[in-house]
This record gives sequence, structure tokens and C-alpha cells, in this order.
Amino acid sequence: MSLAVSNIEQAVKTLHEGGIIAYPTEAVFGLGCDPNNLQAVQKLLDLKSRSYTKGLIIIASHIEQLTPWVDFNLVPDLQVIKASWPGPETWLIPCKKNVSKLLRGHHSTLAVRVSDHPIVQQLCQQFDGAITSTSANKNGETAEMTLPSLQQLFSEQIDCYVLGDLSGNARPSRIRDALSGKLIRT
Repeated sequence: MSLAVSNIEQAVKTLHEGGIIAYPTEAVFGLGCDPNNLQAVQKLLDLKSRSYTKGLIIIASHIEQLTPWVDFNLVPDLQVIKASWPGPETWLIPCKKNVSKLLRGHHSTLAVRVSDHPIVQQLCQQFDGAITSTSANKNGETAEMTLPSLQQLFSEQIDCYVLGDLSGNARPSRIRDALSGKLIRT
């Protein structure tokens, strides 16, 4: 596959084929794959040298794309979550029993977000589902914020690079616990 693409269609094809994509998000470049393809999820974790125990974020273009993964019925105040989306707010929500530990880690919750980034919106709409999202870096290192530095770090290990700009947020999304409201990451 090429080191750069300018269209969403190639990225969606890559997701369907079990590949790893790099794409712009609100603050940094992200790495993603089809969360239903556990081989691809493991490949993503290996690429980052990241343990599955931390869990990953699942992002979507609308809340309905998250229902296969999390149980919104267990959230005491769903309106607070809905009011924060789409946007750079990630919530830890009780996950459904069938969610793989590769996605949730050692947790009973799953980190989910409805992104307002236009490229993420297009990716999820055309893929017709949520995708994984993790910062484009090796575990413990600073996340990449430019396509050239991302390509230098990962080269052909990434199956598809999606061209586009970051939204300009100074920090990655906040993470909050949906049951307690506690702020996990600022």
C-alpha cells in the first residue's frame, strides 16, 4: 500500500481488509483498525509495543455505532454524555460481556467517543461502524502531530495514511467515567 492517500475510500477499504490506518484527530494523529477484527487489533497493539491491559478507545460518527460495544442503559445520566458529543470527550462506559480484553484491557468499561473531527466522521460513516483509536506513537513516547514524522516513525508498517489536518486541540480528549463522573485524564 502507499505511504499516503488523500481519500477516505482507500482507508475504509484498508479497514475492511484488516489493515491499520493512520488519520488526523482532534489533537494528534491516531492509529485505527476494525475493532471486530481481533487480528488487526493485536497487530495495532504490537505496532505500538503496547500491552492490551490498558484498553483502547473506540470512536464513532454517532452514538448508535457504539451500541454493539457498550451498555448505555447502565449509565445514570446519559444526557450528560450526549451533550458532550460529538466532541473531544471520551467516556468510560460499562462494556457488553462479549467485548474482547484486547479492546477493554482489564476493565469492565470501554473508552468510547463520538468525534467531531470531519475526517473521523467520514471514516466511520463510510466504514459503517466504529473504529479503534489510539495515539500514533510507540508506547510511552510523544504522539505524532505531523504526517511526515508519523511516516518516518512507522513507514510501511501502517497500511494506509489518511491526509488531513488536526483540529488544533492542545491536548488529546478528556476521559471521564460515566458511572461516577470522575475525570480520569484532563
